[in-house]
Amino acid sequence: MLSFQHVLKALLGHELGGLDFRLTDAAIDSRLVSESGLFIALHGDRTDGHLYVDDAFTKGASLALIDHPIKSAYPILDLNSVELQIPDKPPFSILTDNSLLALQKLAAYWRSRFDIKVIGITGSVGKSSTKELTANVLSKRLVTLKNAGNMNNEIGLPLTLLKLTDEHEVAVLEMGFYVPGEIKLLCDIAHPQIGIITNVGTVHAERAGSIEVIAEGKSELVQDLPPAPEGVAILNYDDERVVAMASKTKARVFTYGLCPQADLWADEVESMGLEGIRCRIHYQGEAFYVTAPLIGRHSVYTMLRSAAAALSLGFSWDWIFYALKTSNLQLRIATTKTASGALLIDDTYNASPDSTLAALNLLADLTGRKVAVLGDMLELGQYEEDGHQRVGIRAAQVADEIILVGQRSLQTKAAALESGFPAERVHWFPDQSSAAHYLQQTLKEKDIALIKGSHAMRMDLIVSSLEVIS
Repeated sequence: MLSFQHVLKALLGHELGGLDFRLTDAAIDSRLVSESGLFIALHGDRTDGHLYVDDAFTKGASLALIDHPIKSAYPILDLNSVELQIPDKPPFSILTDNSLLALQKLAAYWRSRFDIKVIGITGSVGKSSTKELTANVLSKRLVTLKNAGNMNNEIGLPLTLLKLTDEHEVAVLEMGFYVPGEIKLLCDIAHPQIGIITNVGTVHAERAGSIEVIAEGKSELVQDLPPAPEGVAILNYDDERVVAMASKTKARVFTYGLCPQADLWADEVESMGLEGIRCRIHYQGEAFYVTAPLIGRHSVYTMLRSAAAALSLGFSWDWIFYALKTSNLQLRIATTKTASGALLIDDTYNASPDSTLAALNLLADLTGRKVAVLGDMLELGQYEEDGHQRVGIRAAQVADEIILVGQRSLQTKAAALESGFPAERVHWFPDQSSAAHYLQQTLKEKDIALIKGSHAMRMDLIVSSLEVIS
């Protein structure tokens, strides 16, 4: 278990002896600290964690990491002091040069103490579902650590690694990306031996600049993997920018996709609507039929990635089939009912052109009057117009009615109308509340409404205003 002396070893390079005490957990929110936990004071967009150090101590924290002097009722250990004066007992703070860097150093040190397989996962779409299914599959045989929710960045991933114990056998870590260098930083902390790349799309292009820059940034994962046979790069054969990353890694390349040239590939993909998917998987000359409780045909890629990871760790097909079939996933797509009996497909966590097209494909597989409720897709940069137009064209092919929210979705409306979709069945609203009010008046029994948009569009408010609370 992490201790005070471990913190000193990580930050100073050596222990000091004397006082030691265990640290149960780590948190950056003083409201979430545990008894005998570690609090890391970070500078946020809205507030500064240094204002809450004493609050963390009163809630039971034993140690805090800070990076500037604070007014505190508790002692402060200054690591830059010529003579380190360690307090007699906790709680107290450690003054560092940079508390975020200190967290990252501590996580890297703590990870280095464990002989464990680490799987890193990145890509433009499908990271979270791949993480969840892979962890679910592996946990059938191995004690597995995964990052919770969206803890996939320079803060969340280190906090996740600090949860490692001697019991863990594998860690499955989603790695987020905005600009080049971020994946490399996460790899320096986590040291993955297996890397999974889902795809390369235009998500976050506004920050990264172009899809070429995004591809280069994602490739940092496979570039950082150890050489074969220890390192394994699991690459999407159907995405030309991903499969091209094979030339950037010294790891063994393992490809997956819907093409027979891939090492692991699938055909006869069948969507069973909300009941899951079925397909035939091919591997090393053999073919197997597999079912999984995943929603939408696009989820076959999630299945293939998870199976590839399990094969890389020596799982047999019998175990993989069992794990896929019995997976109990809490993925971001959920369903609920309205008072009128309409079915809501809640896919409101986030949106990109590719993920929205996949959601529309799912809507196409379902039976009923189909309503596409689509909000703006943000951070697309130079690909904004093209992305919204592609979605508009597909929505026109799939939906019986289209509801749009936000200024950018006017581009979606224009593309749908140009595709020949009837103008009287396209409705645009400036905000969620007006769209929700319209849907409350019009959704009927046996209607199916897909609700999707970028996270900042808060399309979830439409769902909460329509769903029946049991």
